[in-house]
Amino acid sequence: MPEPKIRKVLTIVEDIFHEGGPVSEVPLKRGAVIAVIENPFAGSYHEDIAGFMKDLEPLGLDMATRLLNALGGDAKAIQGYGKGSIIGQAGELEHGALWHAPGGYAMRDVLGNAKAIVPSTKKVGGPGTRLDVPITHINASYVRSHFDAMEVGVPDGPRANELAFILVMTTGSRIHARVGGLNAADIKGEDGLR
Repeated sequence: MPEPKIRKVLTIVEDIFHEGGPVSEVPLKRGAVIAVIENPFAGSYHEDIAGFMKDLEPLGLDMATRLLNALGGDAKAIQGYGKGSIIGQAGELEHGALWHAPGGYAMRDVLGNAKAIVPSTKKVGGPGTRLDVPITHINASYVRSHFDAMEVGVPDGPRANELAFILVMTTGSRIHARVGGLNAADIKGEDGLR
């Protein structure tokens, strides 16, 4: 398989102080990194595509490291994560699914002992397409305060023959989370769920 051909990498960081309620003493940081790469399968159907996942592993690790550094560099400060793909119009949804293992395992590796599955979404679209990337707690998917999403996109991508692979991390729960459920402080950490 070919090595990924990167056209650009975007990094976005938000500092959220409030959502209409009291101003938080410590703002929530929410960040995303997006790599726009050439889609080697664009334009025609290919039966065997799974091998490209291995080729994407270094990209996943680089992106996860970039994002962690953009959010301050402290893996212990990261509490939420998610991933996604936007597939250019000459590709197919399955090309975006190639990001599941390289993107998810890269974040789990960079963050240390993260136990929860990394939530994901994908869609086919043209330049400027926006994607709501789902976010959950890194160690327990049932922590309701950390159910979130970050809307991201690339102004000039993905082009028809490109893929936009996305990683998202956060430093905490929604800024005014107060709807109950499992608290982060009560995580047992046995199965990535609770």
